Amino acid sequence: MTRQSERRRRAFACQECGYQSSKWMGFCPAPSCNSGSPLVEIELAPARSPRSHWVDDNSTLPQELSRVSEESFPRIQLPSQELNRVLGGGLVAGSVVLLAGEPGVGKSTLLLQVAQSLASSGRKVLYVCGEESAQQIKLRSKRLGFDGQGIFLLGETDLGPMLEKLEEFRPEILMVDSIQTLYSEEVPSGPGSVAQVREAGLQLTRWAKLRHAPILLAGHITKDGSVAGPRVLEHMVDVVAYLESQEFSSYRILRSSKNRFGSTAEVGVFEMTGNGLSDVPDPSRALLSQRQENAVGSALAPVVEGSRPLLLEVQALTSPTQLPAPRRVANGVDHSRMLMIAAVAGRRAGVELAGQDIIVSVAGGFQVSEPAADLAMALAMASSLRNAAISPELVAFGEIGLSGELRTVPQAQRRLDEAARLGFSQCALPEASLEGLAPPDGMKLRPARTLRQMLRAVLEKPDRGLDI
Repeated sequence: MTRQSERRRRAFACQECGYQSSKWMGFCPAPSCNSGSPLVEIELAPARSPRSHWVDDNSTLPQELSRVSEESFPRIQLPSQELNRVLGGGLVAGSVVLLAGEPGVGKSTLLLQVAQSLASSGRKVLYVCGEESAQQIKLRSKRLGFDGQGIFLLGETDLGPMLEKLEEFRPEILMVDSIQTLYSEEVPSGPGSVAQVREAGLQLTRWAKLRHAPILLAGHITKDGSVAGPRVLEHMVDVVAYLESQEFSSYRILRSSKNRFGSTAEVGVFEMTGNGLSDVPDPSRALLSQRQENAVGSALAPVVEGSRPLLLEVQALTSPTQLPAPRRVANGVDHSRMLMIAAVAGRRAGVELAGQDIIVSVAGGFQVSEPAADLAMALAMASSLRNAAISPELVAFGEIGLSGELRTVPQAQRRLDEAARLGFSQCALPEASLEGLAPPDGMKLRPARTLRQMLRAVLEKPDRGLDI
């Protein structure tokens, strides 16, 4: 082999997005890639070998749309209603679902629980265990309270032999834990590399579409929280779901960033218990069960996660600072948003927070990203500073502008209905939100135009309100 042919078999690739160049260019030049990592020299794969025998030649022939079979593949209902909600009603035949999350968040536990339920209903389930041995999975199933009857384990991580075994076994459901452990001998790089993850995703997606068997893939995430591997992997699969948790919290949130068969606005709530992940069908009631009444520095905010309203407790603690620069700590809320609310409250509403250390936290370990929680955050700060408790029957929602005005937020009716369902009788909200609003029976509204007016109504004159 000549030197020239050797040079042709090498290239420089970005380990984040998969961009390749024949020459070294320093950092990745792709506009959509912000990895900040230099290109890495890789060896290109040789010419492709003949296609595997499991490929259906008829699937590559052109088909007229009017002649495509209308046969519908019903969704496979999973035991978890929260998981069904995120997937859009269940698993679709031939779909590929990528479940990503931090180490230890519960990806393998959730997959094993789903495998057990499907196997107990008579379906043929194959679990490819690339990260753990069969003995380790047996120990987990024992902790979860089942023996694993009907779940077949495969410890093969070589993509070629694994696909051959899939053709022999023909499972109805395939689970792979994780895709970063798979490798192909045709790709001259190690498992987990951009090229290997891309090849594994491509081959598994083709197999799922041809055999109409859904695949659930576990995936690693990078330091910035995105799926490890090339971005093209997320384009290949049908559903990308993230299992999230807050440190020291038992609750888990399942969000989908892509879903070809349903809405990406749905979220599922789980709780990690000794028997695995269990559904939390009523998160608001579960989160408020440990709330202390008449607590200073506490306000309730009805937020909307996807199509689901949640009632979360926003807590704040202020303390005179002993440092030249006051500290600002945010848990569960955006740090920049908290700084803005504190500045507006001090400048426009007379809440002197300049010399105070401020700690804001959302109880239960949930993350709040929408501006509807601005008003509750400001009320909690003012309550802590003035050492005055907010009425335990009051909830608050509304966005705060830089001029101290209260702005309306979407889905106000759903927020009110959720608060009324849980027995709350008062709601602080922007005055602009009253238009078209139908308060539930027994609900007293406390509207205001500015944050200053709201603080006076809620903390200084708690009996004032507006009955509609």
